[in-house]
Amino acid sequence: MNKKAKIAFVSIVSNSSLICLKLIVGFLSGSVSIISEAIHSSMDLIAAIMAYIAVRLSSKKPDKKHPYGHGKFENVSGVVEGILIIVAAVWIIFEAIHKINNPGKISSYYLAIGVMFFSAVVNFFVSRRLYKVAKETNSIALEADALHLKADVYTSLGVGFGILLIWISGINILDPIIAIAVAVFILQEAYKLIIKAFDPLLDSRVEQAEIDKFCEIIRLNLPENTAIHDLRVRQNGSVYILDFALQVPPNMIVQDAHSICDLLEKKIRFVYADADINIHIEPKIG
Repeated sequence: MNKKAKIAFVSIVSNSSLICLKLIVGFLSGSVSIISEAIHSSMDLIAAIMAYIAVRLSSKKPDKKHPYGHGKFENVSGVVEGILIIVAAVWIIFEAIHKINNPGKISSYYLAIGVMFFSAVVNFFVSRRLYKVAKETNSIALEADALHLKADVYTSLGVGFGILLIWISGINILDPIIAIAVAVFILQEAYKLIIKAFDPLLDSRVEQAEIDKFCEIIRLNLPENTAIHDLRVRQNGSVYILDFALQVPPNMIVQDAHSICDLLEKKIRFVYADADINIHIEPKIG
């Protein structure tokens, strides 16, 4: 099991445990906001399972059917995860509206508040680790999973403080109102996730900051009297695919031009190990 798959599996285990805790406490206390958090965590669990499957599939080597590799499995996973989160958020809003019309009392305040703060702490550390590995491996699936858990940290804290406020004030209608606030926050996060995951499926250009990094690597390693143009960069899962034209003096022999290409590829892959690079050589005029 590779590094990405290991941390994705940790996310599955932690989400499963927290869902059980939240559901038990939610039904014991009668809090719709805690039950909405359990549903949110259920979506996180589905996302974690999908991330685990996606990183396993995306790590497969290119084959005859997929000559550019399987990296976009991660992007498909991210889009589906975002859609699932939206469905969960809408369901939470409907349940909360029903609870506003039929308010009930919350019990077991100590337990309810405790499980929310415990959930926030666990998800804080798991999401931080997920995000670290996501950045190290350039994994959109793990980044999506980390985003889910980061959102869960904020929503768990919000629900915990909300129940504390209900306990102090005795205003039970705050419970479904907090649940709606949680759902709105989840919807915003889902929208950001879908946009981020969907763009690479359309071969959209990567962010300018990443292009600038490639340009800097190439610029620092270009010999005199050579230049590049038409640099294009897109992303296939965690793999960057780039192509550009290398202009060399018209009288340069093929072997020397090829050596420059090898050097540039080596320097780029030193920073982006899995980069797929295509260089077109052409004479430099003027």
